[in-house]
Amino acid sequence: MSNPTENLGVESEFFGHRHVTQIDSRMRTLATDLREAWAYRDLLVMLIQRDITVRYKQSVVGIAWAVIQPLTMMLIFTVIFGGFAKLPSDGVPYPLFAMAALMPWLYFSRALTGSGDSLVGSAHLVSKVYFPRIILPIGKAVSSLVDFAITLVLAAVLLAWYGINPGWKVLTLPLFVLMAMFTALAIGFWLTALNVRYRDVGLVTPFIIQIWMYISPIAYSMSIVPEAWRWLYALNPIVGIVEGFRWALFGRALPELEPMLISYAVVALLFITGLRYFRRVEQTMVDVV
Repeated sequence: MSNPTENLGVESEFFGHRHVTQIDSRMRTLATDLREAWAYRDLLVMLIQRDITVRYKQSVVGIAWAVIQPLTMMLIFTVIFGGFAKLPSDGVPYPLFAMAALMPWLYFSRALTGSGDSLVGSAHLVSKVYFPRIILPIGKAVSSLVDFAITLVLAAVLLAWYGINPGWKVLTLPLFVLMAMFTALAIGFWLTALNVRYRDVGLVTPFIIQIWMYISPIAYSMSIVPEAWRWLYALNPIVGIVEGFRWALFGRALPELEPMLISYAVVALLFITGLRYFRRVEQTMVDVV
């Protein structure tokens, strides 16, 4: 009988670069995962390019869909929530108020949907050759930035239309984009690992995302949430991201730090625990994927 802690060397070659990976049952670390993902960066780039090509190659409207979707949602929110319901928009024109939240939300929902299905959708690769499986959800999260970049241009047009200059605060926007990516990956690690064992997860995910949008401050301001309950509301990791985007684009004062810090702490917890669960499932996923 072989030793359960015995090391197994796997040698692979991608794009002319030879990699030797030691696989064992000892506890892996985040640094190990990052180094291994960097060693397979050529494969990661190829997967990202494939996702982008597949998304737009056979599309009727192509990249225009990345403009039509947020623009349509912004108009609907403006008419229903800004016009009929008269929800407050913190002194900002409601179309811009809604777009500032739709940008991170649409990116998050796309990245989460893609990463949640990344392992099952790439079963033909996972079952044939070894590579760090972590690059699959990472690739989905990165490829979704293309649509986000297009939406960002639309937001810039709206800012110019309403004559709003975000000033130096716009320089902090990449930090909140990065936080949105970490949030999608943190939850995506959980979903993609669970989806390997329980295929119902893939069917439930779109419903969860739909409900999640209405319990996040996308169509309304966080100011309507009673102050005594804001700490509980901030357990939703999207809260800190949306508040950060709105402040970076047109905030006149710093947002409440306590809800944002709570949201970011939840993201960190989900990322660490999700990555650990992903590693655990990774050891046996070839047998069940």
